[in-house]
Amino acid sequence: MKRVFIIVLDSFGIGALPDAANYGDQGSDTLAACFASGKLFVPQMQQLGLFNIQGVQVGQPCQSPAGAFGRMAERSAGKDTTTGHWELMGLVSEKPMPTYPDGFPQRIIEQLTQRTGRGVLCNRPYSGTQVIHDYGEQQLQTGDLIVYTSADSVLQIAAHEQKIPLEQLYEYCRIARSIMQGEDAVGRIIARPFVGEDAEHFTRTANRRDFSLLPPQDTLLDCLQKTGLQTIGVGKISDIFAGKGISQKIVTHSNDEGMQRTLELCNSDFEGLCFVNLVEFDMLYGHRNDPVGYAQALSRFDSQLGQLLGLLREEDLLFITADHGCDPSTPSTDHSREYVPLLCCGKSVRAGVDLATRSCFADLAATVGEYFDPAFPGKLQAGSSFLQQLLK
Repeated sequence: MKRVFIIVLDSFGIGALPDAANYGDQGSDTLAACFASGKLFVPQMQQLGLFNIQGVQVGQPCQSPAGAFGRMAERSAGKDTTTGHWELMGLVSEKPMPTYPDGFPQRIIEQLTQRTGRGVLCNRPYSGTQVIHDYGEQQLQTGDLIVYTSADSVLQIAAHEQKIPLEQLYEYCRIARSIMQGEDAVGRIIARPFVGEDAEHFTRTANRRDFSLLPPQDTLLDCLQKTGLQTIGVGKISDIFAGKGISQKIVTHSNDEGMQRTLELCNSDFEGLCFVNLVEFDMLYGHRNDPVGYAQALSRFDSQLGQLLGLLREEDLLFITADHGCDPSTPSTDHSREYVPLLCCGKSVRAGVDLATRSCFADLAATVGEYFDPAFPGKLQAGSSFLQQLLK
């Protein structure tokens, strides 16, 4: 019974891509920022080869890595969750999704106001924590929607949970999703509920929800599902793919819950792919410029990884990677254009294999597809399998 686990450490980049300067991200290195905090302790990932990866300038390389290791470059035009995850599943986005550095045009705001019956506050690029500090009290008083964006292709709507119930906020996001189509087809609409009594005590809750574009072509998820294999999305995976190709959706509210559900799945019987996103690295630490918190979260994941490694069965493969960077040591609070790690392990994996630099995230999808079906190569839009290098 073949099972594959892919764990995305959301925003765990390992160094700037060659074109990072085009995105304002030259010199970005999320891993190096965490290492410099002095709080990074990741012996499991170190043993798998994290510090052996080409281009990694920090940490102590392992003399005899237990896994295969490498890094992947993003081919898609972007540095956000949607393009990163889609490419991991074999779909490259050649055209950048629209961004709104000056806020959304009035025609968009007018449609949103008309269809929700509520006014709009902010309408600018903003830090998610700062925007509720600056506009939260007004939102609580008026019931207007805090609408904002970032450097990514997103429209975000924040509202106090006591003023606008969650299901109503989610419905407003669905309305926004229907508006943001065509030339305005942003990658995601994100519901950003918050709680608290006043500006000094407002905090975002774990009840965020993403409303993504539907992938324009089939991904690895669709291909596996069509052959009868299970495709289990843990965390925000299903939301990122708008449910397309997902046979089971497991909603989580923290990294700990995500890992707990993954451990439970590893103890269960299924055949197919378990695709996991752990979002707190990005949401709580990358965007908030907190390298110490980021490093501590990675260290906690690493301890849980030790439990997972002990549960892997004979035909299981485990891949650890990321979707983009979010260097917490730079002035920016946005994502960064970085290489992502590629750590691979399993009883059938050749230890110590250096996978070097893969030119596309989609190489992972091609590899997983071939593992399940030797005739799979060529079924996806992009990606070259490294399965033959990987297996004993």
